Amino acid sequence: MRKIFAALVVSTALAGAAQAATVYPLDRATILSGSPFDFKVEFNSVVKPEDVKITVNGQDYKTVLGKEVQFVAEEKNKDKILGSAVILRGLTIATAGDYKVEISAGSETKTVTWNVYGTGSAPKAKNIIFMLGDGLSVAHRTAARIMSKGMTEGKANGRLAMDDLDHMAFVGTSATNAVDTDSANTMSAYMTGHKTAVNAIGVYADRTPDSLDDPKVETIAEALRRQTGKSIGIVATSEIEDATPAAVVSHTRNRNDKADVVGMLLGVKPDVVLGGGSAYFLPQATAGSKRKDDKDYVKLFKDAGYTLATDKNELAAGANANGLLLGLFHPGNMDVTLDREFLKKGTVEKYPNQPGLVAMTKVALDRLSKDQDGFFLMVEGSSIDKMSHPLDWDRAVIETIEFDQAIAVAREFQKTHPDTLIVVTGDHTHGVSIIGTVDDDKPGTEMREKVGTYAEAGFPNYKDENGDGYPDKIDVSRRLFLAATNGPDHYETFRPKMDGPFVPAIQNEKKEYVANEQYKNVPGAVFVQGNLPKSSDSGVHSVDDVVLQSSGPGSEGFKGYMEESDIYKVLADTFALGTKQTN
Repeated sequence: MRKIFAALVVSTALAGAAQAATVYPLDRATILSGSPFDFKVEFNSVVKPEDVKITVNGQDYKTVLGKEVQFVAEEKNKDKILGSAVILRGLTIATAGDYKVEISAGSETKTVTWNVYGTGSAPKAKNIIFMLGDGLSVAHRTAARIMSKGMTEGKANGRLAMDDLDHMAFVGTSATNAVDTDSANTMSAYMTGHKTAVNAIGVYADRTPDSLDDPKVETIAEALRRQTGKSIGIVATSEIEDATPAAVVSHTRNRNDKADVVGMLLGVKPDVVLGGGSAYFLPQATAGSKRKDDKDYVKLFKDAGYTLATDKNELAAGANANGLLLGLFHPGNMDVTLDREFLKKGTVEKYPNQPGLVAMTKVALDRLSKDQDGFFLMVEGSSIDKMSHPLDWDRAVIETIEFDQAIAVAREFQKTHPDTLIVVTGDHTHGVSIIGTVDDDKPGTEMREKVGTYAEAGFPNYKDENGDGYPDKIDVSRRLFLAATNGPDHYETFRPKMDGPFVPAIQNEKKEYVANEQYKNVPGAVFVQGNLPKSSDSGVHSVDDVVLQSSGPGSEGFKGYMEESDIYKVLADTFALGTKQTN
């Protein structure tokens, strides 16, 4: 009883104690030497400027950092006073080492340690091709290999292009504020070396309501512009303003600030930008625009020297030209491969000439390889994730095959350009596994009884008789059965969705997501009760590590378990971003 009473006393004392101040960058942050970042301290009460004490490695911070912070007497969210703050924009630390930062003001204290790291003085590689399958999980890769190459007596009949990348690592994906994560902060960690919060890109997520004033960290595109003469390319099948491509250049607490991301793209001026999302380039008076102002970014990009391509014919026509290239092939996300190339579903009838990821990757490499200083190219297979959320596994796997074919293009380029590092990874995973097959030839009408596991599974009977790397049909009689660990209420049909992407759940009058009865009467369909809150319309990401594979100079830096922020350190060292390479 005495121990319980003592614990209660300690607990009560802690509850009444002042909450510690918050410091950005966070404790254990890794910072490239010479790379600009914003330093901020948020106090939980209103303090006086003379009470704020900041030391770095035991010395007054001005002695070490060479700049003085700006004091903010009161930060507010609407009418609520959040406390005082200090901020220092554009700070750089030139000397590598550990920096212990101690802050106090009244009863509030905080200590963090930053690791400032340098790089080699000479680049290990001339080019980096960073290829990200959004949501790429092990099951996606396995299914893509079986669908594309086939399997006989338990052995794959062929290999994916990604299978032979020879250096590997497992990568942790969690955000600074949650164990489960999204594409914004995950890609931001890859592209800046700083982990951040869900929905944040290129910033530490602070407490102020303005999504564009949070403490910034330098992106890889900005570092390349600052330190090198290399070209920059961004290729995606999503909106080009979406989280993954945006993270190459952008700074925002809210990944939905897509109109602002367009301006940030123009500010950095990547040499090649290819993807969807034209709606955010158009002034609000233009039909289909998603902007809330009159800025015409198509014109602004053209004025900045960009050639515009709007379909695969225009892309092919400009493939070998010089100069800056902007390709906008859809107002939103581009149609997925299964619909674009085979079923002609989705919005393909309206936008029939969308290029695929392979064609865009080839054009980007042709353009960027003309730069004698080298290049950094980011290629995203965006819709592996976008089709996994609605549990449309066949479309997600076909997207994985397309992504792998783009990897094959990169590997062919590497053969003639051995000074190229290729990195292939995902930003996060999905809770999906292959558990066997569905065999239509089994007797009975109940589809769940047609599911085969263990020895009953056998092997699927996909064929690729035309040799294009895709199965000739996905609705074969014995096909892979992929199942999710999570999702909303929905009807499992045990069949590919041939009429268009799967919509598992729709909102009812209570604003809750319920099973979409469009699939209720599909013969043999089974109602599956969801295990997510009824506010969820689709499956969610999983916390599983992602697999990273790489090949080329610098790839030896990828090994064992790494955080996503560690990946940037290898990229920075491969390009020697700690050393100025231009006059």
